[in-house]
Amino acid sequence: MKDTTIIENLPVEKIVELIGISHNGWEEAAAIAVKEAAKTVRNIKEVDVKRFTAKVEKDTIVEYRAIIKITFKVEREI
Repeated sequence: MKDTTIIENLPVEKIVELIGISHNGWEEAAAIAVKEAAKTVRNIKEVDVKRFTAKVEKDTIVEYRAIIKITFKVEREI
């Protein structure tokens, strides 16, 4: 039988993809996504910005979007 003590003590992390939207810029769009995620997700450890996009109307950017992945530690019941 294998000793699972070592495996049970290793952390498990989960990744969720989000899109933040701002009228002011990509940095703010990413920050908004993290701030909103933090309202329901604890232990956010990392943010990976995957891509930036923008909505354009009449030759002007009107909406900045940041596609991000957040990584957080999965909590275990003891």
